[in-house]
Amino acid sequence: MAQPGILYLIPTILAEGTADQVIPPQVKETVQKLTYFIVENLRTARRYVKSICPELVIEQLHFVQVDKDASLAEVQQSLERVLKGQDAGIISEAGCPGVADPGAEVVKYAHQKNIRVVPFAGPSAILLSLMGSGFNGQRFAFHGYLPIERGPRLQTLRQLEKEMQQRDQTQIFMETPYRNNKLLEDLVQTLHPTTRLCIAANITSPEHELIQTKPIADWKKELPDIHKQPAVFLIYK
Repeated sequence: MAQPGILYLIPTILAEGTADQVIPPQVKETVQKLTYFIVENLRTARRYVKSICPELVIEQLHFVQVDKDASLAEVQQSLERVLKGQDAGIISEAGCPGVADPGAEVVKYAHQKNIRVVPFAGPSAILLSLMGSGFNGQRFAFHGYLPIERGPRLQTLRQLEKEMQQRDQTQIFMETPYRNNKLLEDLVQTLHPTTRLCIAANITSPEHELIQTKPIADWKKELPDIHKQPAVFLIYK
């Protein structure tokens, strides 16, 4: 039986045109050697690979999509080549694979099959926003996306604020970019005036990055327009 290949976790950019600043040389060196990629989004993955390794011929590479709707069978099938000895790279749509990303299911199955997993350092919106917030970096929780419907969303926000107080814990969450402004309105209407909110949008973008922390009472005076901009939200006392 063939020795399994290696599964590399390939970080990608958060903002356009920033690969030279945020992607380590080891990532590019590894991508140059790979011909098989398991990706969240085919279009963005192909474009990213070509941007960091322009000498590669995309048509000679094989990409398979494993997104949030992928079945267990599709996850397992994506690793068949690796089980037969071929190395592969996982590429998320943005940031680090396996962190708030469906690639985690591929990694889970890889461990079950004793496939070696090699993660590379790269930009993570979650960690970068926490670093820049000034909040508790010893105890924090990431909650992903909040409920879409307003009633459950407000209830969740109140619960997160309660957990923040009881556990002395930074609470981190996200929203679909086109609903960002609506979430901001709910935050300033629901949370206590002294609760601090950090808005981290367009992280790593040299021109449009916003990382700012203020009490809710101050945010009420003026909210930024971050409609359709990738953002992370953090609250702490």
